[in-house]
Parts: sequence; structure tokens; C-alpha cells
Amino acid sequence: MTYRDVASPQVLVWACTSVGARMPVAMAPLALVFLVRERPGGYALGAVLAAAYVIGEIVGAPVLGMRLPPERPRPQLAAGLATGALGFAGLGLLPDAPSLVLGAFALLAGAAPAAATGGLRALLTELVPERAVAQALSTESMLNSVIWAVSPAAVAGLALQVAPHVPLLLAAALMAASVAGLWLLPAGWTVDDSAGGAWSGGSLPRLLLGAWPVYVMGAASLSLLGLAELVLPALLEQRGIRVGWSGPLLTGLAVGGGLGAFLYGLRTWPGLLRTRSVVLMCGTSVCVTLIAVIPNTAGIASALAVGGLLQSGALVTRNLALRDALPPGALAAGYSVMYAAAGAGYAATGSLAGVLLKVTVPSTAVLAGVALTLALTAVGWWGEVRRAGSSALGADAVVVPGRVVEGPAPGAEGAPIGGRCDAEGRL
Repeated sequence: MTYRDVASPQVLVWACTSVGARMPVAMAPLALVFLVRERPGGYALGAVLAAAYVIGEIVGAPVLGMRLPPERPRPQLAAGLATGALGFAGLGLLPDAPSLVLGAFALLAGAAPAAATGGLRALLTELVPERAVAQALSTESMLNSVIWAVSPAAVAGLALQVAPHVPLLLAAALMAASVAGLWLLPAGWTVDDSAGGAWSGGSLPRLLLGAWPVYVMGAASLSLLGLAELVLPALLEQRGIRVGWSGPLLTGLAVGGGLGAFLYGLRTWPGLLRTRSVVLMCGTSVCVTLIAVIPNTAGIASALAVGGLLQSGALVTRNLALRDALPPGALAAGYSVMYAAAGAGYAATGSLAGVLLKVTVPSTAVLAGVALTLALTAVGWWGEVRRAGSSALGADAVVVPGRVVEGPAPGAEGAPIGGRCDAEGRL
């Protein structure tokens, strides 16, 4: 298994389009804080605006993602990205507007383009052969790591050296440019009815609900990232380390994530997808736990880098698991729901840590967040085991004199919904 099938001009166009669509997402929370920090109570207002943006993403992703037609999603994706660009432009052009107006723009900027992540991921897998899907998803994870590593420095530099509203204008320009990139990509993705790609006998929401264990594991996989990002400055203060180290340490986390995604795509890994997810999540949890107890900067940096490496593998595994759980026509909606679930996990762990920081030391808050993540991982694993057992029972054929009674068709209750195998040939 190599990345040769992913290296193509079309994938390069996809990558440029994806940077335009996703870098504004990575820039938004910090950019909103810088936008209003010089107002009275600016930091609190910035947190509220960032929360409005995230709420828009969490609500918009599943609602809009379920409306993406597989055969021709481009008009809806373009409209969402263009509207999101208008939301960012409103924030950048009207920085002194009343708080409610800024909140409305932030909500719009988060909600309107929220289905783009799922749509672009579905388009990426359309650009490569089936055998290279794992490498394509690893490439996407590497690209995301680069975006999240560059964005904080870009926002801080522009806001402090030029003007606080400039990062949001840049976000608007990038998102508007991504609209043009859509027309250089396929109009949609193939739905192969003969391979179980279409579904019958059930609504799309019901299909998406059936994959809930994957979403829970996806929420767990991103919750540790939120924990590390939000608690790290306070933890460094507790250890007597300069808070300024938080930026380089988080960059190390992102670099580790990019390396982990690359390594994941280099070979076929043993074990079921759900088993791999649990192993990777437990390894990441150990690394974050070490962050809470290690007293020096070098140790914290090492734990963060290894944690990012393991977490990126967990994210790729979750996307592969979702491809097994849903038919091709429902994948874009499923990716969008996964995006919303991951955002909810990030917000839940961050909120828990924020509450605990008021009553306890940062290291204890980190350990509580790890415990929540492990609980989500256990629930997701149990749900996947239970779903796999039900699917296996439903697929058995019962032979009786004169006829064969088959298990339910793909998409029916208790059947393997996707009718496909994972990258290693397992159900």
C-alpha cells in the first residue's frame, strides 16, 4: 500500500479547495477573540462569539449534510461556502457592530458551510481507487494537521501586527476562493446500486442513527484534542513553565498528528477497525494523562507529539468505520454528522475542563477529561460490538426443505447497512 494512487492533479485541486474551505474554520475561534478583546469584557465576549460559531457548526453540519444529493451536491456546497464567506466578511467589515450582530454573523459563518467537510471528504474518495481510500483519508488528516498548525500563528500575527479584523477578512477570501475550486472537481460521487450503494426500506435519518457507535467514538477521538488545547496554558502555569510555550507545544501536537496520519496510510494494520480505535484511543489517553503529571517542558512536548500521532490514526480509523456502516449515497451525510459529533465532543470536554478549573487544579481537570473520553470510547466500542453481532445474525441464511430464506437485504433492520468490507477485507 502506497500513496501513489493519491498523487494526482485532481487530488491537488481538491487539497487547494479544502484549504480554502477549512482554514477559516481553524482560524475562527481565535480570530473572534482577537476581534473584540479590546472591548470592555472583550475576552468573555470573544468566548461567546466562538461558542456561537461552534454551535452553528454543530447544528448546520447534520441538517445541511443530510440534504446533499450524491449525484449533484456542488450547488448546495457552493451556496453554503459563499454564505459562510459573507458571514466572515460581515465580522471583518463591521468589527464595531453590536454584540448581537456579531453573534449572528458568527452563527452564520459556522452553520452555512458546515456540510462542506462531509461533501469534500466524499469527493476525495471519488478521486481515488477503492484500494487507496485509507491513503486518501490519511492524506486528508495530514492536510488538516498542517492547517491547524498554521492557523493560530497566522491569526495572531495578522491581528497583532496589522489589525484585529484582518484574519476574518482573510477567512472570507479563502472561503470564497474555495467556491471556485468546486467547479474543478467532480460534480458528485458515484452511488452503485448493485453493490448495495442505495438503500431501501428506511429513511436517511434512521440509517444515520444506526451508525451511532461510530459517532460516539468520533466524539471521543476529538475530545482529547480540545482538552489539551484548552487546559494546556493553565497547566503550564501550574508547573511554573512560561505560558508562551503553549503555542510551540500545540504545534508539536499538530506535527505529530500529521506524521501519524502518514504512517497509518503506509500499510495494512491488523485487527478489526473498532479494536484499532480502542487501542489508539487508550494510547492517546495515556499520553494526555502523562501531560497532567510530567513536570518539565520536554516531557510534556514528547507526550503531546506522541498523543497527536496516535489520535490522528484514531480519526482515520473512524472515517473508515463509517464507510463500512453506511451505503455510499449516505456517506456525505454521515461524515457531516461525524463532524458535528466530533465538535460536540470537543465542546463537552472543554466545558467540563472549564468548570473544573474554577474548583480544582489544571492537572485534575485533565484527568477528569481523560476519564470522560475513556467512557465515550467504551460506550462506542460496546455499541459497535453489539451492532456487528446483530448484523451477523441477520445475515445468516436459513436452509429449509425446498427453499432458502436469506437474511435481510442491505439497509434493512439488522443487516450490514453498507454491504461492503473495510480496507482490510473485514466486515
